[in-house]
Order: sequence, then structure tokens, then C-alpha cells
Amino acid sequence: MEHLKAFDDEINAFLDNMFGPRDSRVRGWFMLDSYLPTFFLTVLYLLSIWLGNKYMKNRHALSLRGILTLYNLGITLLSVYMLAELILSSWEGGYNLQCQDLTSAGEADVRVAKVLWWYYFSKSIEFLDTIFFVLRKKTSQITFLHVYHHASMFNIWWCVLNWIPCGQSFFGPTLNSFIHILMYSYYGLSVFPSMHKYLWWKKYLTQAQLVQFVLTITHTLSAVVKPCGFPFGCLIFQSSYMLTLVILFLNFYVQTYRKKPMKKNTQEPPAGKEVKNGFSKACFTATNGVINKKAQ
Repeated sequence: MEHLKAFDDEINAFLDNMFGPRDSRVRGWFMLDSYLPTFFLTVLYLLSIWLGNKYMKNRHALSLRGILTLYNLGITLLSVYMLAELILSSWEGGYNLQCQDLTSAGEADVRVAKVLWWYYFSKSIEFLDTIFFVLRKKTSQITFLHVYHHASMFNIWWCVLNWIPCGQSFFGPTLNSFIHILMYSYYGLSVFPSMHKYLWWKKYLTQAQLVQFVLTITHTLSAVVKPCGFPFGCLIFQSSYMLTLVILFLNFYVQTYRKKPMKKNTQEPPAGKEVKNGFSKACFTATNGVINKKAQ
């Protein structure tokens, strides 16, 4: 335990030296004072993928239909709450859409931070997206984009909550919560075969996801053009990270949609073409491993 405590102290000291003093308003909040819970959950997530695939290699895929129905409903409802609360709290604080600092809105800033904590914590819940793929043996859907997005978002938002838990940080999660309402509703509906004929809008969800990334980058850089005291380094980092998602997502979009007309339409395309949950969810698949066929 002493070695673990020393390791934790070293990490916290390194981060404090790199980013400066943490925001005192979030001190004592669950999982924020120490980076270790976030770090170890991420390591456990990655190990679960590797060990889970080995475990399932010679076993039958699980159905999980009932669990997936409840899971998708839960994430959808959480996204509805976060969207509504972010809109109301930023409106209450009179947030400036072009650039919003970290302190001028008073209690509204704390209200925003509380919602963003749920956004951060939801990224750990969404690790289950990948675990469901493993248990259903949908290994082709566990792409680099999928794992990169899930693992990085959880860690990035730990940093966001500690140093920039409100202000300009509100915009991306607001857009992403709206996208998640649509995406997890799609996932939930796809569980039921009778609904497949109504799920023709998958392609438009992927387009909406890409628009989300571009809008978030634009909003972030607007605070560079017209500064308001929001940390410059954080703005550059967020824009750079979102750019990696745009590049990866564009590659996915081209591979999935632009090349399909060149193929003969005599059979269903291979399962595993992914566009999974976005920013913060970046790729999106037909479902959480429930169905593989493209919805008509």
C-alpha cells in the first residue's frame, strides 16, 4: 500500500506541475482527487478485452438481449438528463457561446461541473460497449478507433474535471449528449427484429457525429480567436484530440459508405463495420453487438 500511495503522489505531483493548481470546487468529488482509479479502470478495460477474447475463443457467443435493452435505455436516459441540465445550467449562467471563462458564472459554473462529472463517469460505464462485443464474439467491431476513443475519453475527462470543469468545456458534452440520445435509441430499437425496417437512418447518424466533431473544434478555436481567460493550452489540446477523431472517423466513413456501391449487392456486407459511440462517443455500429445486418 505504501508503494501504491507513493506512486499516486508522484503522478499527482507530475500533473500538478504540468497543469498548475487544480480547481478547488471539485475537491473531494468521487474519483477526482487521485488519478489511480481512472488509470486502473482503464487498464482493467484493456485487459478485459484481451483476456475476454481468449476466454470466449472456444465458447458460444452470448445473446444478452435483455441486458442490452436495459443498458441502452439507461444510457439514453442519462444522456437526456445531461443534455437538459447542461442547457439549463449554461443558460442560467449566461454562458457566452464564443468563449466562456471558468469563474464568472458563480453557482451556475458549479452546476455545470456537476453535470460534467456525470459525463466523465459515464465514460467508464460505456466501457461495457466493448465488453458486450467481447461476450457476443463481435471481435471485428473492436477496432483501434473504438478502443482509442473509449480509453482516451475517460482519462481526458478526468483531467478536464480537475482543471477546467466548467466554462468553455460545456459545449462538446452538450452536443455529444444529444448524439448519444439518438445513437443509444437506435441501439435499443435494433434489439427488436420488428423495428429493423425503420432503422434506415444509420448513415445519417454517422454524418451527425462527424458534424459534432467539426462544431466542437470550431467552438474550441473560437476561444483562441477571442480569448476570455480560458486556458490556451487546454484549447489547443482539445482541438488536436478532436482532429484525431475527425481523421479516424472520416477514414471509417469512407471505408463504410463511399466504397459500398462498388461492391456487388448479392449478399450482406461483412459484420463489424463500426461507428461507435461519440465525445465524448467517435464510432458507431449497427448496434451494441445485437445485430450485424444493415438496418433497412
